[in-house]
Amino acid sequence: MSQLLKRRFFEQIKVMFGAEPSKPTEIAPAAQAIHFYKKGNRDLIAEKLHARAHAEHKNTWRNRRWITLILANLLFTFSFFLDIQVLEGALTASRFVGFHLIDLNSALQVMLAHKHIINNLLIGTGTVLVLWALLGGRTFCSWVCPYHLLAEWAEKIHLYLAKKRLLTDQTIDRRLRTVFWIIFALLALATGYTVFEAISPTGILSRALIYGPSLALGWVLLLLLFEVFYSRRAWCRYVCPIGLTYGMVGTLSPVRILYRLEHCFHEGDCKKVCLVPHVLDMVVKGRAEHTHVPVGPDCTRCGLCVDVCPSGALQFDVKGLSRML
Repeated sequence: MSQLLKRRFFEQIKVMFGAEPSKPTEIAPAAQAIHFYKKGNRDLIAEKLHARAHAEHKNTWRNRRWITLILANLLFTFSFFLDIQVLEGALTASRFVGFHLIDLNSALQVMLAHKHIINNLLIGTGTVLVLWALLGGRTFCSWVCPYHLLAEWAEKIHLYLAKKRLLTDQTIDRRLRTVFWIIFALLALATGYTVFEAISPTGILSRALIYGPSLALGWVLLLLLFEVFYSRRAWCRYVCPIGLTYGMVGTLSPVRILYRLEHCFHEGDCKKVCLVPHVLDMVVKGRAEHTHVPVGPDCTRCGLCVDVCPSGALQFDVKGLSRML
């Protein structure tokens, strides 16, 4: 890894905790040449128009993700109702054909509440830790979390209302998520209870799908209404400590979205559809300090940017494997 990419890597970690992306202080010569070529190049403008005219709107990765998410959650439901004991429990803690699986954030909350390390939790978290460290921590958010899917649908309603000028989207300071992560950790430590688990829409929805609805679904409905009428994806962007926990776990993940500067027309469609648009700061003209830039650990690998990009500048990539193929 070059010094420029190392610098960007640590910058992306700071961005995950709430810092704003900054302009690069140094750009690699190869990237400078591409930036210079694109500046005021009429041929490039023609290429852009041609690419947009012939771009095929597709939802390939979105559809794959929705199917995976729905099937993963229904597997819990069917296993419980049919009593086949393939997947027991819920997303917070489960057992898959005998192997214990425990959500990393839930395990952290439990250990803080009990004020000691529980051996059974360590066994359950080990498998999950390795899995999401490989696949990319926040991949859990977009490919497994049931609230993510509902929030994604709610976002479509929000954007429709905004387009009709019936409301305006309100942004909130992203550093608030780090503050909430600390608050929930301290609450567990101070009270001896896993306070966050009581209000986590992820856990509430997972249990409702398996064991049936409860009054807690009213809280989930309030969150969705807040996101529809005030701030899109507010819970995932500004509150949820699960996303931050998995983001830290997936910091070194080999599975990532890779940005290729030479293919980009800088139209910004990717940032419009992204849950975490701050991770795509390199698509802004002059911001990419290298010809190939991996997207940071706060990326959920949802694939929406890959689907919407007309020129293929953003692609899924497995670090090290691409060079072998």
